Amino acid sequence: MPVSKTAYQPRKTPVQRRALRTRERILAGAAQVFAEWGYASGTTDRIAAAAGLSVGSVYQYFPNKDAILVVLMRSHLDQSADAVRESLTEPRPVEVWLPALTRAVVGLHAENPRLHQVLFEEAPRPPEVVARFRQIEQEAASAVTTLLRAETMPAVAHPELSARFVVATVESLTHRFMGHDPQIQADELVNQIVSMVLKYLR
Repeated sequence: MPVSKTAYQPRKTPVQRRALRTRERILAGAAQVFAEWGYASGTTDRIAAAAGLSVGSVYQYFPNKDAILVVLMRSHLDQSADAVRESLTEPRPVEVWLPALTRAVVGLHAENPRLHQVLFEEAPRPPEVVARFRQIEQEAASAVTTLLRAETMPAVAHPELSARFVVATVESLTHRFMGHDPQIQADELVNQIVSMVLKYLR
């Protein structure tokens, strides 16, 4: 049975400073709980305990744990969009912007890999989150296309297609290894991705 859109919406948007602090406590507690317990066992009772609040206080702001998760998802996606945009804005050689892009993406996932797994592998994702994710992908691919078109030594034959492969490779390999394979550290993952993508482009 499909879940209604309202099931993912917060009950209210706080304005006063005290209410904002309470909301932040809930989100911080939820991030801690989901990272430790996963999606299935990340209950509102545990979130309330981690936040130092009553369950009733949590429900004043969020109808359920999925609504909390969506806010955490949006925050991560906004951070991703900012990081990608910052690494791809200036016209620079691929040897400069590709490591910057890869470090930005890997760095975001290295901060709390278990929480990221819960957000994007275990928890249900509403259509608006999926759409935002695709939008960020498209924006990144468009920016990479522009940078690849400026490459002259040597020129990239199919910038648009290559850009899509670059973005997909950085994203998928980061998701595949960061948090799933403890033998690979963030710096090593960045180096391996950059080396592979540079060989593809050249």
